[in-house]
Amino acid sequence: MVDSDPFGAIRELEHGDTTYKMADLTVLEEQGLCELDKLPVSIRILLESVLRNVDGDTISEDDVRNAASWEPDVPNVEVPFTPSRVVLQDLTGVPAVVDLAALRSAADRAGEDPKIVEPEVPCDLVIDHSVQVDYFGSEDAYEKNVELEYERNAERYKALKWAQNAFDNFSVVPPGTGIVHQVNLEHLGQVVHDREWRDDQWLLPDTLVGTDSHTPMIGGIGVVGWGVGGIEAEAAMLGQPITMKLPEVVGVKLEGELPEGATATDLVLHVTEQLREVGVVDRFVEFFGPGVGNLSVPDRATISNMAPEQGSTISVFPVDEATLDYLELTGRDPDHIELVREYLESQGLFGEQHPEYTETVEVDLSAVEPSLAGPKRPQDRVPMGDMKSHFRGLVHREFEDELGDVDEVELERWLGEGGRTDGGAAVVEADADLDPLTKRVEVDLGDGKTAEIGHGSVVVSAITSCTNTSNPSVMVAAGLLARNAVEKGLNVPDYVKTSLAPGSRVVTEYLKKAELLPYLEDLGYDVVGYGCTTCIGNAGPLPEPIENAIDDHDLWTTSVLSGNRNFEARIHPKIRANYLASPPLVVAYGLAGRMDIDLETDPLGTDEDGDPVYLADIWPDADEVHETIHTSVEPEMFREKYAEVFEGDERWEALEAPTGDVYEWDDESTYIREPPFFKDFPLEEPGVADIEDARCLLTLGDTVTTDHISPAGPFGPDLPAGQWLMDHGVDPVDFNTYGSRRGNHEVMMRGTFANVRIENQMLDGVEGGYTIHHPTDEETTVFEASGRYREVGTPLVVLSGVEFGTGSSRDWAAKGTDLLGVKATIAESYERIYRDNLVGMGVLPLQFEDGDSWESLGLDGSEHFDIRGLDDGLEVNDELTVVATKDDGNEVEFDVTAQVGTPAAVKYVENGGILHYVLRRLLTQD
Repeated sequence: MVDSDPFGAIRELEHGDTTYKMADLTVLEEQGLCELDKLPVSIRILLESVLRNVDGDTISEDDVRNAASWEPDVPNVEVPFTPSRVVLQDLTGVPAVVDLAALRSAADRAGEDPKIVEPEVPCDLVIDHSVQVDYFGSEDAYEKNVELEYERNAERYKALKWAQNAFDNFSVVPPGTGIVHQVNLEHLGQVVHDREWRDDQWLLPDTLVGTDSHTPMIGGIGVVGWGVGGIEAEAAMLGQPITMKLPEVVGVKLEGELPEGATATDLVLHVTEQLREVGVVDRFVEFFGPGVGNLSVPDRATISNMAPEQGSTISVFPVDEATLDYLELTGRDPDHIELVREYLESQGLFGEQHPEYTETVEVDLSAVEPSLAGPKRPQDRVPMGDMKSHFRGLVHREFEDELGDVDEVELERWLGEGGRTDGGAAVVEADADLDPLTKRVEVDLGDGKTAEIGHGSVVVSAITSCTNTSNPSVMVAAGLLARNAVEKGLNVPDYVKTSLAPGSRVVTEYLKKAELLPYLEDLGYDVVGYGCTTCIGNAGPLPEPIENAIDDHDLWTTSVLSGNRNFEARIHPKIRANYLASPPLVVAYGLAGRMDIDLETDPLGTDEDGDPVYLADIWPDADEVHETIHTSVEPEMFREKYAEVFEGDERWEALEAPTGDVYEWDDESTYIREPPFFKDFPLEEPGVADIEDARCLLTLGDTVTTDHISPAGPFGPDLPAGQWLMDHGVDPVDFNTYGSRRGNHEVMMRGTFANVRIENQMLDGVEGGYTIHHPTDEETTVFEASGRYREVGTPLVVLSGVEFGTGSSRDWAAKGTDLLGVKATIAESYERIYRDNLVGMGVLPLQFEDGDSWESLGLDGSEHFDIRGLDDGLEVNDELTVVATKDDGNEVEFDVTAQVGTPAAVKYVENGGILHYVLRRLLTQD
């Protein structure tokens, strides 16, 4: 019999009347395996997971020794990590449920009990990514949006409700509750679990993976958790450890405190910028130092939330007294809070630690200044005082070729000074010689209202995203600023689409108690839903006259949102420049109606006497913010709002979901269809072999995001996905979004590489999902071309630059790539989650040697590609050779490295994907 405690590390801990078991890390130190004080806290958490889960099969004694061997110069070893739970959101959760249902169907067809497919760890799915801002600026906007949400998504929600009933370890938080990461922070996260396991009561650290890249937000309360692709999460749900290289850990030392006027949002934009420069991809990040004590736990969570934008796997803070105070504030059980302290102290994990790090970075909080980030990457920070010159420069670069003969002095003045302001309206000087830079267009908004918009006009101003709505300091600041603005007589221009989407219902409660919500509503920031909305791309349509004016006059309009992502075409396909900002700045720029304004010197507008009103006149005092939080945010609010978190409203209760252990697939459904991955499933693994005579589907540049690869937003009838839906009786008005259709592979494969802003370098200056079908030299859609290649059995490759697949965790970015027939991608570098998702689908992510690129090698995508070295099998980080043959017979030979970093990843590729590997194990086990 295998010894599940080979180190004698399992001991008991008494708390009250209960005796718990725990895996004691100090035993490993006593046995000379490590010095705990030198190990980063996150590594100790990984070590505890490995130690507790030793079974002699998937996790061995050597795995414990490997995890304990961490040092700043990290040894090249792997560790199998078993998270204590999994969290999902609905856009990634629906395809996960569809995959689990497909696995059950495959097991049933194989004559096995379908219940062999069952989550082995608790899973919580929060429905938050589907609500869209169709209605706004009215007191009934929330109700109308929720009605539309259910109307559009009832079929998807029924599938989720089926999963809640069909699987024992699967819970669903219904719509209208909050955003997954805020719900996780305020309620689901336990820091330490008190759990029955292996027939005993155990204590263990709360750890998780989630199907959303911002899962690391839970690091704000000291919980180790990160985002993975839906594919990898499903394997974790089914008990498969996540095998990973022992990571480097970067320590970020925080010094000082935030100055007056700077917010946690400004801080996280500084940290994101700095860590991107340092380079923390595939690394853990831990925060320490005297500045940590000067940050509230919600401030810390704001920083942890943007770990993927920083590039890190996790960004985690220590568990200290402030953490326990936050658990108390958010209504957690007092006895559990004491248990958290006792367990962590027994493991040496409570309070600030002083371990060794691979690298240390210093951040001075006192140097933080009000900032935004954009126009299309969250790491591109712009100081608020530079926004006017920044945006004017952006417009100039975009339209420089259209300028006629201009007065260079006048142009430099315009670029340097940003024009003039009239009465705070930030009106640019209408100099015809500078057209089209100063273009303004009058728009008829209906109901007798007209407005003038131009480059820089803010057409979306959204308080959104758990990054900020989880933080009372910036939400209260936004409310106080709104109050001060209303009292000064300021208004938001009619052309600005305003919205407030709190990450939990508690936010609405404390804004009401503080008597601030009415002021936000006076400016148009009515509650539109409890979900991600604008941040995920669900901004909803702009008024038709605004969209027409943007199209007809090629206007570079803008959005400003308190979110974490602003990639091209993500917020709205017609808005070219998108900026991240704190909630109070979102309101401020909404009031200004423009981004090309210097809020340090230019007025926002005028008061009733015609006097200018500046941002400084309405910016809330820090003491008032703190006092408002103290008197308005109460534990009972959290206890009341989360008491029935899994029950839902009358709409949820009325949904009639399928029943039974095996899902009943509907061949007529346009939302939920059985995917082809496990049909006609062979029990023998397919293995790997050289890829011969492949053609290139796309040649791409740098920083191609998962939004480019698998967009989440709306799409039209002219695209392949829209054409398929119309062929199946769906009117364009009912298309919904790509994100909502992720349970239907027919739509999603047609939407792969179909973002309206993606640029295939094979086509000069063409945007959108188009390519060249090389055998005919015909320009066509990516989907059409891939279909032609599949018909004749031609494998495909995709070429890309650096940071391929950066952005959101999107399993369909890899699933769609696989279904299009792509066997390998070749890029200069990858973002971690997309790379792992490709491996999870059996697609080989190959990387050029340093200094090489498809351009430097003289490739243009028209070549025939052979990938050699696989006939002898695949090894970890295998070095392979690619031979690209041009039409004239000339060959370009170059070396690549397979970004397959662990033996487990090799197994996944050999099996055609991670779920294929898991299913084979389930179907062939004794």
